[in-house]
Amino acid sequence: MPPEKIASDKQSVIFLEGPKSRFRDFKFAWHIFRQFIGGFRTLHFVGPCVTVFGSARFAQDHEYCKAAMEFGRGIAKQGLTTMTGGGPGIMQAANHGAFGAGGKSVGCNIKLPFEQLANPYVQTSITFKYFFVRKVLMVKYSYAFIIMPGGFGTMDELFETLTLIQTNTINHFPIVLYGKSYYQPMLDYLKEMADAGTIATADLDLFLLTDDVGEGLQHIERHISKKASKRAHKRLWWLFEWK
Repeated sequence: MPPEKIASDKQSVIFLEGPKSRFRDFKFAWHIFRQFIGGFRTLHFVGPCVTVFGSARFAQDHEYCKAAMEFGRGIAKQGLTTMTGGGPGIMQAANHGAFGAGGKSVGCNIKLPFEQLANPYVQTSITFKYFFVRKVLMVKYSYAFIIMPGGFGTMDELFETLTLIQTNTINHFPIVLYGKSYYQPMLDYLKEMADAGTIATADLDLFLLTDDVGEGLQHIERHISKKASKRAHKRLWWLFEWK
């Protein structure tokens, strides 16, 4: 959507415009705290997740959406939960695949000025106001990422997660890049970065680039942390529950 057609979230804009009164900043921090607590209380119970990222702009008959649906089915067969951003396009296709295969399907939606609605294949849905809160919780409750062709948001998730792996902030976290023709130019640039010494050559091994859904699923199954319990927690908490 063109920037001129997007109405800004006034509260976030005000916060990002430099120092404000201590009361205003405290109030903003309280809103953030409540979102984190709500996310913890909900996602604690969905079981270990694999998150599928990708553009909301592809139609369901697009080849990338068909592949996302296969990924959703495969994740369900592994006994894991499929998590997405909860919107249309690739996200809907992955949720659809998991839902159709009898697996768990979760959507971490984001409140946007143009109202991205949750897709109909999400069983558990949370709508966040702030991108960074959603991003933290997606990493926290995921055991792997599948990165399909997407835009700025998808790239943001990819490179922040690569940075967390590179700095040993998260470990045993497989990343699958799906779409060789789409991501090859980016890979070529990453190799230039390695040649320039701004990243290590070994950093190019932090992800798998593939056009094969089966290969991607095998990569996840092979590298996923052995600590990942494939059993969801019983729902016992009640305080701050987020419906």
